[in-house]
Amino acid sequence: HYGPACLSPCRKLPVLHIFGQQPLDIRRCAEAFRELYPNRQGHVVVLSDVVYAHAMGELEQQLCPEYPNIVFSKVVCGDPPGPAPPGEERHFGRQFLVKAPGGLQDCAMFYVGTEGLALTSFMLTWNRCSFSSFDPTTGCGRHENLNVNRALMRRLYLVERARDAHVVGILVGTLGVAGYLAVLQHLRELLCRAGKRSYTLAVGKPNPAKLANFLEVDIFVLVACAQNSLLDSSDFYRPVVTPYELELACNPAREWTGNYLTDFRDLLPGACAHVELPPAIPAAEAVPDISLITGEMRATHLCDPLASQLAPSTTLACRDQTRALAEISPAASFLDSRSWRGLEQQLGQTPISKAVQGRRGIAIAYEDEVREQ
Repeated sequence: HYGPACLSPCRKLPVLHIFGQQPLDIRRCAEAFRELYPNRQGHVVVLSDVVYAHAMGELEQQLCPEYPNIVFSKVVCGDPPGPAPPGEERHFGRQFLVKAPGGLQDCAMFYVGTEGLALTSFMLTWNRCSFSSFDPTTGCGRHENLNVNRALMRRLYLVERARDAHVVGILVGTLGVAGYLAVLQHLRELLCRAGKRSYTLAVGKPNPAKLANFLEVDIFVLVACAQNSLLDSSDFYRPVVTPYELELACNPAREWTGNYLTDFRDLLPGACAHVELPPAIPAAEAVPDISLITGEMRATHLCDPLASQLAPSTTLACRDQTRALAEISPAASFLDSRSWRGLEQQLGQTPISKAVQGRRGIAIAYEDEVREQ
């Protein structure tokens, strides 16, 4: 893998990461750190983009004698075998030897790299920490003034949209990250228990044009790596949420604790943040809930998994040419009833015509147009 990477482990194939090495002014970076953190006894964690990881050893040699409580993260490609030893934490393909009593949440964060998805993921995950950064391209350090609370409010608004949704599209944005098949099954079960219909779509990299073809879907959930799952869907016709946000919406046992999870593997059974689904409650005993967006009542109870499995999920249709019965899904039936189905080639039906010369000039004044005097 060449270039920047999210460092998510891959189970199918062995991966060799070639990050590249961007230049870093060690002296200027150390000066910016001293300006941003005048307290020499503070607990500070140093993070970096992978293209600057080669220079972190030299930066550590300059700052460690002055800052006894500084911690430098180590880039690790793949999951190390076995559980993490005491005092060590692993996140985003990095190891942290934490010295603060409360772990990473009690530390300040110093990021070496340009502004981007990596920094945004770090700030949302450790939203209780103060962040500062050093941009090697400009040589400037700054306290990050990104309004994390505003970003969290936007994400929690999407959680409310997911609670209102009836049809959910599961977007498969990765085929290599370990555990993606398990989280797909987990999301399908979660949506089935919540009484929502779900369709799985392999779309590669989502964009507004692709997802606008599925008007019947109320909201999408993107299964991707930790850095690319936080998709800004403000330009999309339907919102796109993360697996963690969908579980906040559909799992009554999961409560918002202030810790934001971007790695979907943390939600799987046996993981640190897994929360079991509570038992089903009869609809008559369920407590009604009011949508904060529409003001309408909605059901929040979980359905019986056996009853959900017995519900018909396919229909029978008769093909015109072969007169054979074919089993199709409700989604395929919906798409088949559309009047517009995208580009149709119509081979052999379009009459052949000779090429003719078109209009010349610019749109505001073609050469053959008659201008009024």
